[in-house]
Amino acid sequence: MALTPLATVADCTARGLTIDASETALMGVYLDVASTAVREAAGVPISQTASTVTLEGPDDSQWLTLPGPPITAVTSVKIDGVPVTDWRLRSNRLWRACGWSPACEPSEVEVIQTHGLPAVPADIVDLVCRIAAAALIAYRSEADGIGLAARDVRAERIGDYSVTYGDDGRITEMELPEYLRERLAARFGGGIELVRSR
Repeated sequence: MALTPLATVADCTARGLTIDASETALMGVYLDVASTAVREAAGVPISQTASTVTLEGPDDSQWLTLPGPPITAVTSVKIDGVPVTDWRLRSNRLWRACGWSPACEPSEVEVIQTHGLPAVPADIVDLVCRIAAAALIAYRSEADGIGLAARDVRAERIGDYSVTYGDDGRITEMELPEYLRERLAARFGGGIELVRSR
C-alpha cells in the first residue's frame, strides 16, 4: 500500500505557491517524491500507517524492539508462523516472559503494527512543500522541463556574462543534503531500513 504524501497541493498554496490547474497533477508527483525522500531520510513513515514487519527474534532477550516509532498498537504477532498472544507492548518494544525463541536459536517474528504520528508535524509539511516547490520552479524555468536538469550555480557575473557551476553531489531538488538526512534520522529514530506497509 502506497503511503499518502506528507503534504498536499493545498498545503503548498497555503504557503503562497501559485499552482496552475495544468500543474496540479505534476505537483502531486513532486509532493509524493519529496515525501518519499523525507521518509527515507527519517527511516520511518512519519504519518500513521499499518505495517507488517518481519524481525529476527533474539534468543537471549525478553524484549523485541519494533521499527518505525512511535508504535501505537500491535494487532498480531507470530513466531515462526505460529500466533502468540502472551506479549505486551511497552515503549515501542514487545515484551514476552518466555522470550522470542522457542528453541535456543533465533526465530522469525512477524508483527502487524500501527505506527507513526496521527498528524504530520507542521515543519515536515513545510519541508515537503519547499522541496516540491523547488522542483516545480526548476520545471518552469525552461521549456520542456529542461530546467529539471541538475545545475549547481556557484558564481554568476553579468558584465561579459559568466557562470560557474559546482558539484555538491546532488542530482535533483529531491535529494536531501547530508545534514538534513542526519537531523531527520536523529529526530524520528529511524532504523537502517524504512518499514514497508502492506
